[in-house]
Amino acid sequence: MFRLLFWIAVIFAAIWLWRRFKTPSTPRQQPRREDEGQPMVRCAHCGVHLPRSHALTQDDRWYCSQAHLEQDRSSGER
Repeated sequence: MFRLLFWIAVIFAAIWLWRRFKTPSTPRQQPRREDEGQPMVRCAHCGVHLPRSHALTQDDRWYCSQAHLEQDRSSGER
């Protein structure tokens, strides 16, 4: 019984080593996130925080979408 377990272990070790050295070990590159490290701003209408590069601005106020910019603009005219 011990011989059988020994040979099974040897075969699995050989397969593991063969697979490990068969494929080249290239470091995996993580995709770059554009939003990483950018300053965040708060939408003046709904309060959602978003990266400054994605925000719309008017009169030193930031908005998350064109609809919120227009809604805030129309509410200010009243």
